[in-house]
Amino acid sequence: MAGKFERIRVRLPFGYKLMLSYCVFIIVPVLLVGNIANQLAVQSIREQTYNNIQGTLYQMSDNISYKMEDVARVSDMLYFDMSFNNRLRFSESPWVSYDTTVNVLIPKLETAINTANRKVWLSIYLKNDEIREIYDSYSTTDPLHSDNRLYDIYQYKRLENRDWYHEYPKEEQYGVTMQWKQIEDDARKDRISLLRRLVDITSVKPREIGFMRINVNLSSLFESMDYRKIGDGTALYLTDSEGRIVISSGGKHSTVFKEPELRNNGDLLIRKPITQLGWDLIAVVPSHIVEKDTAKIRYVTLLICVVCIAIFIVVSLIISRYFSRRVSKIVSVLDSFQEGEFHKRVHFKGADEFTHISAALNEMGSNIGQLIREVYLADLQKKEAELESLHAQINPHFLYNTLSSISRLAKFGKLEKLQRMVLDLAKFYRLSLNDGRTIIPVKNELEQAQAYIDIQKIKYENRMQVQYDIDPEVVRYETVKLILQPFIENVLEHAWTGDYIHIRIIGSVVEEGLEFRIIDNGVGFPPGAATYSTGAQDLGSTGYGIRNVDQRIKLHYGPEYGVTLFSRPGIGTTVRIILPLVTRSVTERRNKRIE
Repeated sequence: MAGKFERIRVRLPFGYKLMLSYCVFIIVPVLLVGNIANQLAVQSIREQTYNNIQGTLYQMSDNISYKMEDVARVSDMLYFDMSFNNRLRFSESPWVSYDTTVNVLIPKLETAINTANRKVWLSIYLKNDEIREIYDSYSTTDPLHSDNRLYDIYQYKRLENRDWYHEYPKEEQYGVTMQWKQIEDDARKDRISLLRRLVDITSVKPREIGFMRINVNLSSLFESMDYRKIGDGTALYLTDSEGRIVISSGGKHSTVFKEPELRNNGDLLIRKPITQLGWDLIAVVPSHIVEKDTAKIRYVTLLICVVCIAIFIVVSLIISRYFSRRVSKIVSVLDSFQEGEFHKRVHFKGADEFTHISAALNEMGSNIGQLIREVYLADLQKKEAELESLHAQINPHFLYNTLSSISRLAKFGKLEKLQRMVLDLAKFYRLSLNDGRTIIPVKNELEQAQAYIDIQKIKYENRMQVQYDIDPEVVRYETVKLILQPFIENVLEHAWTGDYIHIRIIGSVVEEGLEFRIIDNGVGFPPGAATYSTGAQDLGSTGYGIRNVDQRIKLHYGPEYGVTLFSRPGIGTTVRIILPLVTRSVTERRNKRIE
């Protein structure tokens, strides 16, 4: 069975393969465009629905705000009346208090209540103990539902144990401080209270002389809440600051607004805050209402996609048959070129584009092999030249420092140390020359570093201590020469914190490759003097020798290898060098290719 399918696959003409590929690349964009068009249509409908409902909510919110401001104007008549507030403060005699109650207080309260465009119940608490209380008992009735007097007068001591009074803002901003809140039995009787002080402004700081509470039915304030203004099947909710439902119109009735559940159902939620209350007016439109108009668009989009796909299949069949033969020949030649065989040729009759392509391919086949070989060899030779140039730049820097030390020894007549330093310098350069090779065994690199350290010990004697921690496995590999000595030299030039320096040289094989670390206990780099990165361009503020090593490593092995600095001022510096794990045999093969 497997062989049968294999024969069918091999015998399938290239034209049909081209046609199928063309169809796949056409069908995917068509389906993608259709899906995007459908999503845009749904989004447009949702946005239009959202904007329409949002406009309705804004109208409802404005209506509610107007009614709340109407109730606030009732309180303004008492709050801003200076003569009224002055009369409430005086208590010269019982007769004056009686006159204030009958001729000032009661008429003012009745006037304020009558100016309201809706039924309100006004309770006023006065600090003037001479003004007697006037109130009814409402144990079984709601004063807003009765035809009796709609105001009560109480003495201030009745507020002492009221939690809502103690929670009222302590600081009074004249003309601004007021609070809408459901207190005592307001929630149970579906009403809300406007709370506000009465103040004496004759003093520097407004002084509280009384307190007023204006009750109004929620149904009176929020009578504009009607889900039918949005549409059948929708719902309107008024929620308080804790997410509890105060009023609902349409939808399911519950005590808590379950927003996550509605959003998971795909329902559209539109929220309009009632700033005076800190409550939210929320419209909920079920998902099936929002998406009912998108079904027709979805069907039309699907039909257009099917028609387009059918047309593209027919066109692709015609085009693929026309081009399949010539494309097959061109692909065959290109496959030969890809495999390194440049002797194959292709010829077409006529003067069309395929003829020009075939001529170009034939010409390319005759020259490309030689060109690739020449470019490859030139690139290798250029890289080797750059490596030699970088290496040639670092040797004079070290030689200058060493000759300066030799000069000082000669000046002070220390001939024995001078002889040892010259011998160590000769050993260092013998190892450095290394028959002109840029890549040397790790063993030779360690010997070079040891020779340099021996030279410096003659200079610094017991003031420098060097500790080696070299894994024996590292000697199996090779490295670019002169990568350790510049960092040891940098420590001895710049890292001294006193008369003593300690250097630790570590060599090991890690997951990233061959790792060397040079650790010192010196002064470290000051803030901003070095960037802790492996990028050569980021080492621009460090020493020349450090940049040189990083550049040579990257040039030879690639940007993923190189030098990283870790330093803290006053603690020391760690230089981390990462190299690939390259053995002797790999380097020898590479050198032979260059030759």
